[in-house]
Amino acid sequence: MTIDENNFFRESTLRICSSLDIEKAMQRCLQFLVEIIPASRMCFHVYDRELGIVETVAMATANTCEAMAQRTPLSARGRRQVEEQRASRTKLVERMGDDAVAGPVVRHFGAEDLSGLLLDLALERKFIGTVSVFGEPGRRFNAEHVSLLSLLNMPFAIALANSLRYRELRKLRDMLADDNRYLQDELRQIAGEEVVGAAYGLRDIMEMVHQVAPLDSPVLLLGETGVGKEVLANAIHRLSSRRNGPFIRVNCGAIPGTLMDSELFGHEKGAFTGALARKRGRFERADGGTIFLDEIGELSAEAQVRLLRVLQDKAIERVGGSETVHIDIRVIAATHRNLEQMLTDGQFREDLYFRLRVFPIVIPPLRQRSEDIPALVQHFIQKKAREMKLSVVPGVAPGALERLIGYSWPGNARELENAVERALIVSRGEPLAFKDVGTGVMSARPQKNAYFPREVVQSLDTVAAQHIRKVLDLCNGRVEGEQGAAQLLRIHPSTLRKRMKKLGIAFGRNSNK
Repeated sequence: MTIDENNFFRESTLRICSSLDIEKAMQRCLQFLVEIIPASRMCFHVYDRELGIVETVAMATANTCEAMAQRTPLSARGRRQVEEQRASRTKLVERMGDDAVAGPVVRHFGAEDLSGLLLDLALERKFIGTVSVFGEPGRRFNAEHVSLLSLLNMPFAIALANSLRYRELRKLRDMLADDNRYLQDELRQIAGEEVVGAAYGLRDIMEMVHQVAPLDSPVLLLGETGVGKEVLANAIHRLSSRRNGPFIRVNCGAIPGTLMDSELFGHEKGAFTGALARKRGRFERADGGTIFLDEIGELSAEAQVRLLRVLQDKAIERVGGSETVHIDIRVIAATHRNLEQMLTDGQFREDLYFRLRVFPIVIPPLRQRSEDIPALVQHFIQKKAREMKLSVVPGVAPGALERLIGYSWPGNARELENAVERALIVSRGEPLAFKDVGTGVMSARPQKNAYFPREVVQSLDTVAAQHIRKVLDLCNGRVEGEQGAAQLLRIHPSTLRKRMKKLGIAFGRNSNK
């Protein structure tokens, strides 16, 4: 049978280049080859010179195909045979089991008795790998088959080189995805995976979080510095359908105005002096996930305009570029500033404000949820003990919790965390007493806050004790009778005495002492 070599080369090459999955391309090529040569199977092999191992990376028959990683160590003779090969060639093997290189490989397929064609592949005189074509049982290849297969050296070499690079890229992509998941887990641990107080002081807040988390609506977190806005932003992201995507944090007040556009939106190579390569901005990195814009009130007027377009169009343009990059992100913003006052003063755009304020959440300061302090203290002790690598985690000294609960915490949870770390440093293994809480060492004078006044809120027992003492003074210390404190307070004398005893108010003979 006369074969048109040009047609053979064209049809074979079209099939070899039909897929980046080398096993699929190989099967399509073999389905064409079996009409011309007595072939039953085809394999791609690469050689590791340092280990002396042949790796079969793909196998195909006319009906099946499979990506493989079958590794076969070679004998010293086989290694010499491979390493002495310097140029491309096509080799006819009457019985593949007798070949020093092919023999160990084909044993995995039970094909030692088959005839074979081995085509060594090279690009720019560099050895790439080998294609092996297995014959059919009882039939042998001839010189014409060798001549035809040798025509396919270049297409096979290019296809194998591309496939190996494609496989390496997929491996790197998987490693990058795994590293990204690991880093996201680390960031969540640093920011705070657990929302302490979710069942107590933040119960109403967490109900709002659970309401909005499954949606893609923007969220605006409001509250004093240190109340845990980033922890709640993390919780919203973690409870959303974007939980497997990136969580990108941007401190808007920490980025210089000259770098704001580049940091948020990225830049093209050569966009300005020092832009040596294309850089993706924070918004582009958050694609498929959530971007947390902390201290949103610090954004410049120009950055506010660009942010408004991102919220409206879900698109950005890199600095120095003309290409519009579409992104899929969820925006969570946070601030301790009074945005409404900034609107009045012309410092914040009204249209951006209403874009962000779709679902506002006001986080109460720590002094308004003192019931969370014991749990926060234990949480911070465990966290800081791990960071400081303490072998023994100290407990809390008697009376220390009452001291912590009675303090107003102008710096909120962040100040409490610092107090715990300081107590662990000075405790030297002893129970934590927190003796410096409320002293000048603890904090400076509280600053006025836009959302929450920092007045000291006294406990109910303190107010009750003060009122009872005032009434006792009016009654000259008398508890019962017509001129007694119990009658003025409209309470039974025995009940008043029990209350006074609980509050530490002396009465009777003890009052004279």
